Amino acid sequence: MAAESVTLRPVDEDDLPLLERFLTEPETAGPFQWYGYTDPRRFRQRWTENRLLGDDGGQLIVTAGGEPLGFVAWRKVVVSASTQCWNMGAQLLPEARGRGIGTRAQLQLVRYLFAHTPVMRIEADTEAENIAEQRALEKAGFTREGVLRGIVFRDGRWRDGVAYSVLRDDPLPADV
Repeated sequence: MAAESVTLRPVDEDDLPLLERFLTEPETAGPFQWYGYTDPRRFRQRWTENRLLGDDGGQLIVTAGGEPLGFVAWRKVVVSASTQCWNMGAQLLPEARGRGIGTRAQLQLVRYLFAHTPVMRIEADTEAENIAEQRALEKAGFTREGVLRGIVFRDGRWRDGVAYSVLRDDPLPADV
């Protein structure tokens, strides 16, 4: 079975209801990304300001077969007065999970960020219990750096995370 073709594209206004579902539907956000209800208008407000593409980060829609299935996002992390890197992640609709779409989308985002920004490092992190995302990051070329103890509060308790990174000079997989 051939891998589904995955593409990234800018967010259209018609995509905003899809993004809002991740903030209003626990089952859409999934077990590792649901942090309670938040203002779903935040995507619309940011889209109005900069179409979700700014100097400090952005979001792109993930599609397979032309169908929008989620998004990838990145944000600036200031490391020192002269150094920054990106922290990135992905979120997919439940029906898109487990098909390799997130792995391919994250690899495409890494290539995009290295091609269009001068950063040396891209970080990603996930909960220690999210084994599927850890595998996806490793398949996309990320290196596991370590465990971040008690880094995120979700569902009534503090949880450990796992930090990953990829450097500009690291070899990336040809395809996943």
